[in-house]
Amino acid sequence: MFHRYIWSVTTILLGTCTAFGFPNPSADCTSVPLVNATVDQLQQGLRQKCFNSVDLVTAHLSRIYEVNSTLHTVLEINPDVYGIAMRMDMERRIGHTRGPLHGIPVLIKDIIGTKDKMQTAMGSYALVGAQVPADATVVTKLREQGMIIMGKTSMSEWANVRSSNSSNGWNARGGQTYGAYHPQQDPSGSSSGSAVSTDLGLAAVTLGSETSGSILLPSSLNNVVGIKPTVGLTSRYMVVPISERADTIGPIGRTVTDAALMLQAIAGPDPKDNYTMASPFGEHLPDYAAACNLAGLQGKRIGIPRNVLDAMDPTNEAIRTAFNNAVATLEEAGATVIDNANFTAYTNFTQSMSPSIVIAADFISGLSTYLTQLTRNPNNLHGLSSLRDFVHSHPALEDYPSRDTNTWDMALGAGIDNHSPEFWALYQESLFFGDEGGILGALARDNLDAVILPTIIAPEIPALVGTPAISVPLGAFPDGTPVQYNPRGDLVAAAPGVPFGISFLGAKWSEQALIGMAYAFEQRTLVRGSLERYVEPRTEVRMGRWGFSS
Repeated sequence: MFHRYIWSVTTILLGTCTAFGFPNPSADCTSVPLVNATVDQLQQGLRQKCFNSVDLVTAHLSRIYEVNSTLHTVLEINPDVYGIAMRMDMERRIGHTRGPLHGIPVLIKDIIGTKDKMQTAMGSYALVGAQVPADATVVTKLREQGMIIMGKTSMSEWANVRSSNSSNGWNARGGQTYGAYHPQQDPSGSSSGSAVSTDLGLAAVTLGSETSGSILLPSSLNNVVGIKPTVGLTSRYMVVPISERADTIGPIGRTVTDAALMLQAIAGPDPKDNYTMASPFGEHLPDYAAACNLAGLQGKRIGIPRNVLDAMDPTNEAIRTAFNNAVATLEEAGATVIDNANFTAYTNFTQSMSPSIVIAADFISGLSTYLTQLTRNPNNLHGLSSLRDFVHSHPALEDYPSRDTNTWDMALGAGIDNHSPEFWALYQESLFFGDEGGILGALARDNLDAVILPTIIAPEIPALVGTPAISVPLGAFPDGTPVQYNPRGDLVAAAPGVPFGISFLGAKWSEQALIGMAYAFEQRTLVRGSLERYVEPRTEVRMGRWGFSS
């Protein structure tokens, strides 16, 4: 599919290149491997006419074709991608650029709505053919910035909110997504395809979504940077909902700076999502890219929730060792590290069902509302019950009962939505685990700027209160690590060379400070460039044309 698409469109382009013109490269052009290329480097190449956006798209599509049959990272390509790239090139030719992301290719998760020729389907056949009434607000913002939306990335079907026996990165539409550092590597979820695509240079940057871990965890396991914004910093309008209290849309980049540029582009108030109207910034956002400063750790007070760290699976000793080494790096950079900045209600949290019930109740209510907004609903879905019936009646399409619907069954069995009388008490208990008993209490008690944790155990508590976090590459499992599989037995969860990350957690709306800290750590460690993949695309863009690197 990808092969035929790329070559058919390339043939069309050969007939139009005279009108649009190939770049006229300057003597300053240098080849930058797309697996490591930053947005700024790509912009420099565009400014110097080393290549144009059509060249970038063609190279990235070829890279997708090279690895997609092995890793299954991209579900579909935007049929209009070359038309968009040509328009961005034409605007550049007449001296108009829309900003630092003009003409840059991006891939977005299959949960994020686009009113175009692509699907917005959560990886499920249940929503194939459905039509949203408008682009998601974050998509509108990317288009306004001149970004080229190339396609939709694979994901854990229904954002891992369906089965109790599935696999991270599996969905009916695209099959099983894998990471690139070990055969059958668990990519984590649910923004699996976005993280793997970013890592491999299949797009310059990508968008993911998170309810609890879906940006941070795949970023960690795929050696990239993921920003989980404060709930309300980015709009969720026309994004398929899981939980209105926890869902957030965020960027995944190969560097902190690239992720910060993307956050700048998608953040801001949106009357169509009232959570964004609570932002203290309004239209006057902080300059997130300018926060990328080597002094970002100087004078910061950073806490370690030791009780959370001590509860980490003992098989992750390599992660614990790397984390302890990272503490020394933070102190050398001028930070004060406070131990035992504990999440005081953590044990009670691990034993409570309230957070899960809150998410389930939100999902039941939010899904019904979303389905009523569709302008086309070919499978006549009205809520979770009808969705469950669809999956049960289409086993060949949805891989049921091999992958069950236990999460949906439990949600329906609880018999409540977020308008039920008993919901509020459950929500207050869940809030306490994240507030006074969790991240916010720890920050306040010790006057902290941030908390750090290995990313593998970082997402759950911030998810309860909608606070932000950033995952940065930390290391990889060393040689000699025994190969460990996921519970289903079809994915490698740990093995030599498989990456992991560290997360910086902060108070609501603290992204600017967190970006500064994450950047300072990233620049002092430069872990990303030291890890090796077992599979990697070879196509590069250089000097106005694309081809294979030697």
